Amino acid sequence: MEGKVALVTGATGGLGRAIATALAREGAAVVVVGRSTARAEQAVRDISAVVPNATLEPLACDLSLQASIRSAADEFLSRHDRLHVLVNAAGVFRKERQVTPEGLEVTFATNVMGYFLLTTLLLEALKKAAAPAGQVPGDTNRPGNTSNTSRIVNIASRYSGGPSGTKIDFDDLQTAKGKYSFMRATPPTMLARILFTQELAERLRGTGVVANAAHPGLVKDTTLLQDVGGPFRWLTNTFGASAEKAADTPVWLATSPEAAAVSGKLWAKRKELPTPGMGSDPVARKRLWEECSRLSGLT
Repeated sequence: MEGKVALVTGATGGLGRAIATALAREGAAVVVVGRSTARAEQAVRDISAVVPNATLEPLACDLSLQASIRSAADEFLSRHDRLHVLVNAAGVFRKERQVTPEGLEVTFATNVMGYFLLTTLLLEALKKAAAPAGQVPGDTNRPGNTSNTSRIVNIASRYSGGPSGTKIDFDDLQTAKGKYSFMRATPPTMLARILFTQELAERLRGTGVVANAAHPGLVKDTTLLQDVGGPFRWLTNTFGASAEKAADTPVWLATSPEAAAVSGKLWAKRKELPTPGMGSDPVARKRLWEECSRLSGLT
């Protein structure tokens, strides 16, 4: 990873920080994204304490707010014209329904729109990093040399497929109808991340940029479940893996030669997982892309 630039969201703690630390240890220059400048700078100090020679750069971005995402993308692009690895690892669980100042429900805004908008705004930098010298980014005739491949890794979660499994209600993407609960609001956003990854992979075919999703499993001792607490948090902290162990597959997807040849897949423990039900529906993934484009004002 020497000479390569990686950007990791959710890097101020837990899984995101473990991924950022591992990429720094591999020699990448890592842009450490946190909700505020103070949090991002503290994460840089924490990672530097573990990897003293790391090249790190803090970047503030509240991924629930599109204005903040656009500002962060502009700031990154003002300093870098290429991005070799993008790891979307930020996420939220909310006990009660909350709405952002921009009018979006927080869980959907962060877990889905945050991934969609930031990735979309950084796509040209990812394509440029993938194109060999003298070649136009996005040239569909680029040779099959995986050494220049740029990577997008979306942290997602295994979901239940089949007739009664997790589905996305396109008429209620932001859980405005019925009684709100994190168990009702969050699983569809994990499915949405997988659909987004699949559609992204299809749209990036031939550009030298690959996109994959990773299921890290339960990760203990993080702040992700601080708001919801209860039995689910106890179960996660009791039986979950350490953040460092859970980071193995995302880091493998971001760095290994083997992962450069695959795109649009869901992985756990370096093995491909099936995506049954709506997770394999091309109509659903295209509709999700269209809805995210509409909500973000992108065409």
